[in-house]
Amino acid sequence: MKYTKSKMERLVSENPELKTRLKTLMKDMDLEKNFALKALYHSEVTDNGPYQSAYQDLDLL
Repeated sequence: MKYTKSKMERLVSENPELKTRLKTLMKDMDLEKNFALKALYHSEVTDNGPYQSAYQDLDLL
């Protein structure tokens, strides 16, 4: 599975919990949106994360 910015942005826009986590990461860690998206990807999507199947399902749409 490969990180794709557009897929990650779509996943975040469809999940309010991820949207909140993204904003928190950006504020608390002082990260730009692109870096915060990558951090979310690695913490919530990869290695059987809770949003892995939702991320993979975006390929089917």
